[in-house]
Amino acid sequence: MKHLLALALLGAASIASAATPDWQKAELIQVTLSNFAFTPSALHLHRGQPYQLHFVNEGSGGHNFSAPEFFKAAQIDPEDGGKLHNGTVDLEKGEAQDVRLVPTAGSYKVKCTHFMHTTFGMKGSIDVN
Repeated sequence: MKHLLALALLGAASIASAATPDWQKAELIQVTLSNFAFTPSALHLHRGQPYQLHFVNEGSGGHNFSAPEFFKAAQIDPEDGGKLHNGTVDLEKGEAQDVRLVPTAGSYKVKCTHFMHTTFGMKGSIDVN
């Protein structure tokens, strides 16, 4: 009986470790935040694949990348979870930040929540298939 329990626990541990993404194999995608634009403005990702989103603020002031539904649905690397606040990555002028994640299928909207930035064109989309 003890052997069966040990085998069951070993199997459960193997399944748990298999579900942990290999963050070393995450595809790097740079997202540049500038004065009233995201580059690229549309991201096309594949569900289940790990990504490292590298956000760089090249604007003359602060910007953010706000996609609450996208980040909520994704599996975020536990080391990067603290970089998100209410589904938003905030960046001061010249700052960069990385977030590693595995996205979930769906279509998501992105915007900068700073006053009038969306109106001036700082918006985009994320499509995950």
